[in-house]
Amino acid sequence: MELRQIRYFLAVAEELHFGRAAERLHIVQPTVSQQIRRLERTLGVELFDRSTRSVTLTASGAAFVPYARTIVEAERAGREAMARFRADQDAALRVGTSVGLGSRLDRLLAALAENSPETPVELVSSPPATRMRQVRDGELDAAFIRGVDAVPGLDLVPVWRDRLVVALPAKHPLAQHETVAVADLAGLPLRIVPREKNAHLVDLILGLCRDAGFEPVVGPTFTTDQDTLAAVGSGRPSWTVMYATKVDQLAARSVVFRSFAEPAPTMQAYLAVRPDAQVRRLAPLLAACHAQAD
Repeated sequence: MELRQIRYFLAVAEELHFGRAAERLHIVQPTVSQQIRRLERTLGVELFDRSTRSVTLTASGAAFVPYARTIVEAERAGREAMARFRADQDAALRVGTSVGLGSRLDRLLAALAENSPETPVELVSSPPATRMRQVRDGELDAAFIRGVDAVPGLDLVPVWRDRLVVALPAKHPLAQHETVAVADLAGLPLRIVPREKNAHLVDLILGLCRDAGFEPVVGPTFTTDQDTLAAVGSGRPSWTVMYATKVDQLAARSVVFRSFAEPAPTMQAYLAVRPDAQVRRLAPLLAACHAQAD
């Protein structure tokens, strides 16, 4: 039994005329008649009563119609499913990022390229609130975000924890140590972003200082990485925090980066996705993320 025979059968069953069925199928009538005969031999039944004046379905033919339609519909659905699959494979995976991902993003992209070379990735950098809106609106397939507990309308998949380090003037006495206790920073102004820009980070660092027994003196606002590090290294001694995965991509000769004494502060990183996201489409990205977890 061939699919074209099923199609020819349905055309004749609907037209009840071999000539009109042939015109509809854009083939010659003898071909239609020949293939219907072969289908009847395969099934072992007569599908049509033929006369010089009319064509009608036999009882066997009428019984076969719904099965024939099911076969044709299954073929159509299969083609559409494969077309969607090809479209997903060809379409780039659009992922929202932030500059703080640092070398971890490089490793993630390398893992994707090695394990899923058929998955092109397009990176889009934007502020956290914009990233979340773009995921909700379908402009992004997923986006990285840190330090949040929930985002309305999105699922948060934990991927790793980012360790924080302290940035100090290279000439400061604390720079001579491999690790720095939070309490030792009490006499230095802290440069940090305004709370409205990153409440979780600010609350984490201020909480560490208070747990260590002091209220930090907040110095000039953290602006850009390079500007802030330049100010830390050349002006009045101060300190700030950076993500450990980012520091090896920063050029700051007058500044050193030191680990905090244990327990070192960390921030939870998530991949934000829509609840209806296609698991198959995101699977390579999630696998690459989990491979980067410390």
